[in-house]
Amino acid sequence: MDLGAVTEQEFVRRQKLEELRARGIDPYPARCERTHTAKQAKAAFERGELGPEDEVALVGRMVTRRIMGKASFAHIEDGSGRIQIYIRRDVVGDETYNWFFKKMLDLGDIIGVKGPIFRTRTGEITCEVREISILAKTLHPLPDKWHGLTDVETRYRHRYVDLMVNPEVREIFIKRAKLVRALRDYLDSEGFLEVETPILQPIYGGAAARPFVTYHNELDQELYLRISFELYLKRLIVGGYERVYEIGRDFRNEGVSFKHNPEFTQLEFYEAYTDYEGVMRRAEEMISYAVKQVTGSYTLVYQGHEIDVSPPWERVPLRDIIKEKTGIDIMAHRDAESLRRAIQDIGGNPNPTAGWGKLVDGLLSSYVEETLIQPTFLIDYPVDISPLAKRSPVWPDIAERFEGFMGGMEICNAFSELNDPLDQLDRFLEQRQAREAGDEEAHPIDEDFILALRFGLPPTGGFGMGIDRLTMIVTDKPSIREVILFPHLRTKGQVSHLDELIALRNGEPPRT
Repeated sequence: MDLGAVTEQEFVRRQKLEELRARGIDPYPARCERTHTAKQAKAAFERGELGPEDEVALVGRMVTRRIMGKASFAHIEDGSGRIQIYIRRDVVGDETYNWFFKKMLDLGDIIGVKGPIFRTRTGEITCEVREISILAKTLHPLPDKWHGLTDVETRYRHRYVDLMVNPEVREIFIKRAKLVRALRDYLDSEGFLEVETPILQPIYGGAAARPFVTYHNELDQELYLRISFELYLKRLIVGGYERVYEIGRDFRNEGVSFKHNPEFTQLEFYEAYTDYEGVMRRAEEMISYAVKQVTGSYTLVYQGHEIDVSPPWERVPLRDIIKEKTGIDIMAHRDAESLRRAIQDIGGNPNPTAGWGKLVDGLLSSYVEETLIQPTFLIDYPVDISPLAKRSPVWPDIAERFEGFMGGMEICNAFSELNDPLDQLDRFLEQRQAREAGDEEAHPIDEDFILALRFGLPPTGGFGMGIDRLTMIVTDKPSIREVILFPHLRTKGQVSHLDELIALRNGEPPRT
């Protein structure tokens, strides 16, 4: 669907625009009067606060119209909802009714009305129009009211139209805002300090991902859009704050899928004097609190599955669940070649150059993740894919790290933070070797972060969660694009209609 093309209807509306101006009516006035939203007006009437002669001033987009000779009904819609209006020729006058309302106005126009509120014989609360004005003349007609706007790419590319004609889409983002507010309320109430860290960073870090690269002309310096807040937030723990968090955008130069968008919203918190077990308890408490605040319940339905988010969540060692799903005991295959052969033996096709940790992660992605519907913490991950996490005191190749899963996908990642500066340096050097061997997601060495650790990072637990994925589950949406207002889309193949628009501006009919 190509919404950008100029149609004959737009040309007709363009002519109406000029006719309004010729009559001295500004189709886009600078100001308007409003005393109530649609919702407020209806509520005030229900409470008996508006008498027969108490006028209200309402504004909104005209979304329906039913003309019946000398009187007509219509609905206008604002951000709070819809309200019916009733306009009569003998009240507003012949010119206002027959010329302005019936001829000059179109569905989609944003208008203002003034008059008293009453209830019709059918019981609908309605505004009787005594004055009517244009607030914004729309040139492009609304999508067909029966078929709406259903083409997925068109909905994402022109989200403003999607929001306009699909009220259920507006509700998604209201829920998203409530979810973020609830997460923030929880952390604030627990003594966490909300902070802001740099988006443009001289050295990116905190995750295994490729960055977006940009350039600062004045500083003559290459910079990166952050892929995580982690290293800066841990610097703040070094500085003396004990509980900090940030909610903001991260950027990863990676593929696009139903659960990946290059720009996404992340929540990260760091807490001194705790470990990954303490973070697990806080995570399940925080997420269940937020879900309850938004939905009113600890249970929700995601893609046909009923999910119970109430604590405690199940805790399962990564080793155990991989063995359960594949028959492979990763700790019995402690080197990459041995594990690679075991994967091939069950019909897998492992990466021939991947290290042990990435092979383990591949088993998780291929055989385990989509089976984890109920909230589950998988614990104890390979150190070589956890370069910022503290080692297990039992297994030196295993890190005290967990990932949280729900609805068949990962929603959070956390660990006991590595605070040994020399071990951290060794991990960075190993990551550099991996990068030199071709791993584009390997972590770069951040010398200033090592310096911060040399000043002493207390025992700390850290946590990161994608807000978008949690929103998918709370709103029962199968794609991350449904819960991001303006998801990234390819521009290839987009058609320009600039020449048509210029012609429309000049009052020329569209060329067929």
